Amino acid sequence: MRAASIAISAFALLLAGCSRMEAANDGDSPKNPGRFAGIGVFEAGRLWEQLATAKPSAEPQAARIDDDEHIIVVVDTHTGEVRQCGDLSGYCVAMNPWSGLPGGAPAKLVKHGSDLDAEARRAAEEEAARKAGKKAAQ
Repeated sequence: MRAASIAISAFALLLAGCSRMEAANDGDSPKNPGRFAGIGVFEAGRLWEQLATAKPSAEPQAARIDDDEHIIVVVDTHTGEVRQCGDLSGYCVAMNPWSGLPGGAPAKLVKHGSDLDAEARRAAEEEAARKAGKKAAQ
């Protein structure tokens, strides 16, 4: 009788351990309640609005990527894909380095950081020249 109860207890413990393992593999454990896990929320940088999006919305009231104030970054716990999405536009850039397929990296930009820097330098030089010309005229 004692041997039978020990065997039943051991079997029950083994089954309980298996169900916990399956829950952990599904990504639905209490620590990670869904498929996507948050990495963080970041300020939208100056290059975010320079992303070449596929097609702007036909609705004039729809948010565009230059309206985004924050970027929400999540990871798909099933595939390892990392997504960066704008908070207002909903536009997402995805990267999955484990897939082996060409994808979201490198992102396509309308203007690069060096282009923006050159534009800022030219604007500052023009402003300085304008101020110098104004002082010379006085």
